[in-house]
Amino acid sequence: MDAIRCIGLKKDYGDFSLYLDKLVVPQGSIVGLIGENGAGKSTTIRLLLSLAIADAGSIELFGAAVDRLTVRHRDVVGFVMEDAWPSAYLTACQTGKVMQKAYSKWDAARYDDLLDRLGIPREKLFKDFSHGMKMKLVLAIALSHHAKLLILDEPTSSLDPMTRDEILTILMEFTRDEDHTVLISSHIISDLEKICDYITYIHRGRILLSSEKDQLEQVYVIASCTHQQSFDLDPSTVLGRKDSPYGAKVLMRREHVPDFMQKQLFNLEEMMILLAKGGNLR
Repeated sequence: MDAIRCIGLKKDYGDFSLYLDKLVVPQGSIVGLIGENGAGKSTTIRLLLSLAIADAGSIELFGAAVDRLTVRHRDVVGFVMEDAWPSAYLTACQTGKVMQKAYSKWDAARYDDLLDRLGIPREKLFKDFSHGMKMKLVLAIALSHHAKLLILDEPTSSLDPMTRDEILTILMEFTRDEDHTVLISSHIISDLEKICDYITYIHRGRILLSSEKDQLEQVYVIASCTHQQSFDLDPSTVLGRKDSPYGAKVLMRREHVPDFMQKQLFNLEEMMILLAKGGNLR
């Protein structure tokens, strides 16, 4: 079963439209959602959480249409979003007591352990937390009610490297259970490279790429050459291109790379940049 399955999903805001022909998140996996600001990552997550209503298409979580989800279904979805904070005038301890009433499977011991592990003060008001501390608290909440699916929108964006590493470790521990799934968006591509099984790249409201992460390095190559050499390439084999004063970098399928080109170490972030200048790989 897929944890998330979206077909023909459309949302139009006038100056921006999202259309996802097919977005699948296999159960038991970590899927990274990447793309530039305004690409549609947060819109996608809002649609999944019913915080926005799609104009067309279907969304299923664990095989159930999102508009027919029962309380029991929603109980197993944990989420982190910047505009979905707890009350500003509650402490972490008080927030835990509120969540105990909101979730049928609230685990107070797990929550207490995460407060310690993430260095979250228990008696400080939420409004007095730094932005990074706020993100840590909402992540602790998401991980404390026995969720099977975590939907996380930029959960590590304002955190220091040590805390980011701790959170990535927690997410990997979470998916040791094959029933557990994570969909995570981030601008910190190196974080996603560490933990994700699949990568989905959204650009201008469309999916340009959705693939197993390990397969990307096997199939695609970033190579460099002179400007003239790049002009001599078959245009149909060039999936993305970036020029500099020193030459050109191109994105190609491995079997199309000529011997004269210098292959470089695979880099997901650079592939994303090059792909934005190319087309659809799927």
